[in-house]
Amino acid sequence: MTEVRFEFGKNWAKFLRTLTNDRITVAEQSLCAMLGREDLSGCRFLDIGSGSGLFSLAARRLGAAVVSFDYDADSVACTRTMRDRYFPGDPQWVVDQGSVLDAAWMQSLGMFDVVYSWGVLHHTGAIWQAMSAACESVRPGGSLFIAIYNDQGWRSRIWTTVKRTWTRSPRGLRPLVGAPFLLWLWGKSFVFDILRGRPLATWRRYSALRGMSAWHDFVDWIGGYPFEVASPEQVFEFCRERGFSLQKLKTVRGSLGCNEFVFVRQR
Repeated sequence: MTEVRFEFGKNWAKFLRTLTNDRITVAEQSLCAMLGREDLSGCRFLDIGSGSGLFSLAARRLGAAVVSFDYDADSVACTRTMRDRYFPGDPQWVVDQGSVLDAAWMQSLGMFDVVYSWGVLHHTGAIWQAMSAACESVRPGGSLFIAIYNDQGWRSRIWTTVKRTWTRSPRGLRPLVGAPFLLWLWGKSFVFDILRGRPLATWRRYSALRGMSAWHDFVDWIGGYPFEVASPEQVFEFCRERGFSLQKLKTVRGSLGCNEFVFVRQR
C-alpha cells in the first residue's frame, strides 16, 4: 500500500521564492529570543526536519556549526539550495537526508549543543520515538527547542481526518478541500482588516512572527500528514523523565497550533 504522506518539500521549494533578507533576520531574532542567547558562536546545532532550511541558515549566520537533515528529499534539496546560496562550500554546514526514527543513524551524528525541531516530530508517525531520539542528541547542558501540535481532543481527531483527506486528494481537488479551512482560520482577520481599510494587513504581518509565510504555512498545516498531537503536560513529563528541565514555554492556550518548548539537559 502506498504511504500517505504530505510532500512538505514541494511546498517549501515555493516558499524559497518568497524569501527576503528581512525574513531571515526575523528567523534569527526568533531563534535567539527563544534560546535566550545573542548568538550561537561555538555551538553545534542540529536541525531535525530542516524543511526550507531557513532556520538552519539562521543558526549558521548566528555562528553555529550546523547539521541539517530531513526525511523528505525535496526538503533536503531546499536546504542545500539555501546553503549553496548563502554559504557555498562551507564545511561547517552539513546537509543530509535521513530519518529521526533511524536510531543507528541518529547516534552516528553525535551530540549537539542545540537540537532544534520546529513542527516536525509530530509528522513522523511515531512522535514519542522521535522525541526520544531528539532528547538523546542533546549533550548535557545543551538545549532542546521543539514545537509540537497542541492536543485539542476531539478537534485534533477531526484535523487528522482533514489532513489525511487533503493529502489523499488529487491535486486538482485540493483547493476545494482547503478553501473552507482557509476561510475558517483567516476569515475573521480578512473581514476585520477590510473594515479597518487595510486589506490583508494581518496576513502580510504574519511573517513578522518567525520569518515564515502565511500561505506556505497554511499549506503545510492543511496537508501535514502523518499528524499527531501532545499536551504541554505530556511533553514536559516526557522530557523531565529524561533529565531535562523546562527553560521556556510558549503555548497556544489550548487552541489550534504548536506549543513551543525550550528544555535544558541536566544529565
